[in-house]
Amino acid sequence: MLLGEDEGEIAVSLARKTIEKEIAGKNVQFPKLTPVFAEKRGVFVTLNKHGELRGCIGYPYPVLPLSEAIEDAAISAAKRDPRFSPVKSEELKRIIIEVTVLTPPKPMICPAIKRADNIETGRHGLIIQGRGYAGLLLPQVATEYGWSPEEFLNHTCLKAGLFKDCWKDENYELLTFEGQIFSEKRK
Repeated sequence: MLLGEDEGEIAVSLARKTIEKEIAGKNVQFPKLTPVFAEKRGVFVTLNKHGELRGCIGYPYPVLPLSEAIEDAAISAAKRDPRFSPVKSEELKRIIIEVTVLTPPKPMICPAIKRADNIETGRHGLIIQGRGYAGLLLPQVATEYGWSPEEFLNHTCLKAGLFKDCWKDENYELLTFEGQIFSEKRK
């Protein structure tokens, strides 16, 4: 079941309030949640500052109720993304929060060499896994960078720490998912 726009706004507000409470120690009023937030969903919380990535962490699989997954991913994106130093309270007003609610990942069933033909950039997110490695890129990443399906696949492989065209190898599993993207308005 897709989230409505109102629920998307609640998801973003929940992420914002969670980060404000955790980072700045603010006494916040959390939004009233609808029943969808009790459903197990995959979700990613992305933080951007001045148009640049500042943190992104999430759950690709539906292992937690959506509300808990958003709260944990928000704190992790702000404090535990190993690519960045923890967010400081004085940064919060310049950070724009994006919440991507995912469909469950599904294996792509086709010959490996045909995978690029079965990817719709902007719609599909990708997970590549094999030989103890895994990497994920959200659907919006390919659009933001203007990547072709082949470039998107290559970058997903690189994100996993693999060679760029391992997606052509049947020994690596490729999964796709879709995401509903909800974002704060630009400040």
